[in-house]
Amino acid sequence: MFAFAGNIGFFFMPILCIIFCLNLISILKKVKKDEDTAVNTFWLTVSFTLIMWSIAIIGVGAF
Repeated sequence: MFAFAGNIGFFFMPILCIIFCLNLISILKKVKKDEDTAVNTFWLTVSFTLIMWSIAIIGVGAF
């Protein structure tokens, strides 16, 4: 479990952060124009959850 989370944290964290930032920017633009944000909100939530999960698992595995 720790090896899997460590790999996600090391290799996929930059990709997850880029996905998170792009979706956040897209949501902000869509809110300003009063458009639907459901798809972007889903991907923002998934990327944030994976980021936090991998940080938490790596932190627990460090002890």
